[in-house]
Order: sequence, then C-alpha cells, then structure tokens
Amino acid sequence: MNIIEKNAKSILRKYKKIDSWFITHYGMNLYRGCLHNCVYCDGRAERYYVDGEFGKDIIVKNNASEIFNRKLNPKRKRIPFKQSYIMLGGGVGDAYQPIEKKYRIARKAIKIIYKYNFPIHILTKSVLVKRDIDIIKKIDEKRKAIVSFSFSSTNAKVSSIFEPGVPTPRERFDSITYFKKQGISCGMYLMPVIPFITDTPEIMEKTIKNAVEAGIDFIIFSGLTLRFGRQKSYFLNSLKKHFPEYMAEYKKLYTDNKLGTADEKYYHSLNMLFYHIVKKYKIPCRIPPVFFKSILSENDFIIVLLEHIDYLSKMQGMPSPYGYAAWSISKLKDPLRDNRKELRKIKGVGPVTERIILEILDTGKSSYYEKLAGYH
Repeated sequence: MNIIEKNAKSILRKYKKIDSWFITHYGMNLYRGCLHNCVYCDGRAERYYVDGEFGKDIIVKNNASEIFNRKLNPKRKRIPFKQSYIMLGGGVGDAYQPIEKKYRIARKAIKIIYKYNFPIHILTKSVLVKRDIDIIKKIDEKRKAIVSFSFSSTNAKVSSIFEPGVPTPRERFDSITYFKKQGISCGMYLMPVIPFITDTPEIMEKTIKNAVEAGIDFIIFSGLTLRFGRQKSYFLNSLKKHFPEYMAEYKKLYTDNKLGTADEKYYHSLNMLFYHIVKKYKIPCRIPPVFFKSILSENDFIIVLLEHIDYLSKMQGMPSPYGYAAWSISKLKDPLRDNRKELRKIKGVGPVTERIILEILDTGKSSYYEKLAGYH
C-alpha cells in the first residue's frame, strides 16, 4: 500500500443532466485508487487517469472538505445548486475504503452535506459506513438519505476472488438490515454480475432473495464491461488463474469496442432473467419515485420517470423512445409546465410520450410507469 497525500483543485463534479440511476446531479471522488481492489472495477481503465497501481497506490485529497464546503456554500454561488441527492461514492475510489478510518474525509463530507441541507445517496461496499449513522440519520430527518451497497453476488468464495479487499456479502447484508432498523432507506447495486460465474439463474435468485430478506428497498442491476487496456487485462489475468475454463467464452463475448461492452444478445438475455426474478420478489429495479418526488424540480422528475420507463420497456424487450425524449427535455431551460401546449415540438416527444408528460404535470405520477414497474 502506498498512500499519497495531495491537495486537489476540485472535488465536486456536475453531470450534464440528472443521473436517473442514482438521482443526482453531483458526484465526487474523495480518494483516487481503491484498496478494495475489485478485479472487475473499471476505475482501472486508462480513461480515468488513475496513476500507479489501482489497488495499492491511493491518492488522498487532503483539502477535500475545504473545497467541498466552499462549493456547497450558497453565499459563494451565483447560480443555485440543482436540487437532487449528492452522491457519495466515486467511480475511482470507494469513499469508505479502509483508509477512511484514518482520514475521515467521507465523514467530513456528509457533515457538510447536512450543514447545507442537501439529501445524500451513499454507495459503498464497506460496512465502515455504519460509523456515520449519527449524521446520516440527521440528514434523513432533515431531507432524505439512502445508503446503498454494491454486490456482484451473494457467494462468499467468488467475492473473495473478485472483491479481495471488501467485507463479505454476509457482512454487507447485515449492514443493510442495520440501516433499515435505523429507519434509513437502502438499495442494492447488483453490478456487475460476472459472466458464467455470478450470472446464473440460481446465484442471481439467491442474491436477490438475500437482499429482500435483508430489507432492501430497490435493486439496480447491470452486466460487466471490460474496457480495452488495463481493466480488461487485469480481469482476464485473474480469470485465467481462477476460472481458466471460461477464457475462450470471454474472448467470444467481449470484443475490444470503445465501451468495453459484451455482445448485446447476452445483455438482453441477462436483463430478461433479472427482470423475471425481481418481478417474482416484487422488488423495484429502479429507485422508487417516492424517494425523489419531493426533492427534484418538475422537469427533472419527468426526466427521471421517462428514463425509468425507457429502462423498464427495454427490460421487457419493447422498443422505447422515452430515453431520447428525456435527453431532449434535459436541454430545456424553461419549465415544461409553461410550455405544455408545445410538448410535441420537443425532439422525441410523440403523442404517447406527450400523454405521459401531461399526466405527470397534472397528477404528479404516471400510470404507465406504475404499470411497467408493477406497482398496480
């Protein structure tokens, strides 16, 4: 382990539009590199510019709390922050990885989030997050807090291979139960499942069943991507060591495309399997609207619902224009309510999408969304 302390120039990143997976406009990386050292993590990929060896060389942003405090201070902002959750859980370093015990940067960050009255969504693989239940409860009482845990499966042996620096799945499930007993909403991010290893019907159902038993509120799902370069090489080296029988299958499944995605037919069958299981257990596969309706602006609320409809439609094998419509709405500066008679002028908004938007504007909900999601 090599810890490098540095002063950062920035800490908070703003997304071009609201992220409907996490319900956030803002995310941050408090550390760069991660001692969890997950074999599949795309934080290793060259596109993230993480120097050194990803699982051993960790950059600590010494001045993170000072920068974050300045960014959130409304007296220093000409343009107000967009209302959404602030996401604590970076793509290039878990905020609650082991060195957080010493540096306590995540704890300082959530204190600042509480100070400036924002809701928080935490995503982690670490049970260390339980340390901060005192502040998390205060945020939840004041605005809203969600604590989500990431898994690849419920299998402890597989986890020890692919997530060597992470608490066991059982410890993470126990943490979900702990937060639920404290009144905090919890999500599972079942991502990524690992082809031929954790994507079998038996393992996926056991994982989802365990999550439901722990009290989970929703499950977000995705398959594995392998970006050409460091990430793919590191993963395949580990696969060759532990599961050499699958090497030939991976070569067929993953070509060296820019995004590192697998064959689309594989993702389609995987998504259908996941959708079948979550329907059986009646668990939402997107963050339910009740968690964000009172937080987001009306435009952002509509964007998120349309993107959720897009996702749920595709999960059932149906074509969908709703994602494109959501993207077009994200470019608008004016409230949709002020232009309700001109919705059809928005790219991607046809008669069906128009009816959905008008229903949301009039009632605050979408019956079509609720039908797709299985709410009635």
